[in-house]
Amino acid sequence: MIYISSAVALIMAITVLIVRLKATKKPVSLKKIVLPPIFMSTGALMFLFPMFRLTGLEVLEAVLVGMLFSIFLIKTSNFEVRNNEIYMKRSKAFAYILIGLLIVRLVAKWLLSTSIDVGQLGGMFFLLAYAMIVPWRISMYLQYRKIHNEHFGNGKIAKV
Repeated sequence: MIYISSAVALIMAITVLIVRLKATKKPVSLKKIVLPPIFMSTGALMFLFPMFRLTGLEVLEAVLVGMLFSIFLIKTSNFEVRNNEIYMKRSKAFAYILIGLLIVRLVAKWLLSTSIDVGQLGGMFFLLAYAMIVPWRISMYLQYRKIHNEHFGNGKIAKV
């Protein structure tokens, strides 16, 4: 089970890398920033099942580690204005950071799988990922709004 979930994590990381590299070629919109955490939130339905439920300490650990990891994503996500539209800046460090986070995640999963039930571990890693993505996307949203207001005025954002 650990090997299957690790393979899925690897596939997801490669997908994120490809999507991120393509994203620098298209203008950013608020939808593209806000929707991923909303779609991902449906994964929280796993906690309806007892095997995925976490203790308070496990929740705290997962959220704190996720928020710590989000700092790396926030630092490598910047915008620029090109052709009168807002684009993500390409960051060479992003790919290395994403791969590094994946390696840390895989090693942690292998180490923790000996002492934490697989369901709880799945719940913890979902929560870790969500706690990493939400602050990152909030930061992107605030940065996007700031750049939009500086370059296009304080009016309504045209592309949503």
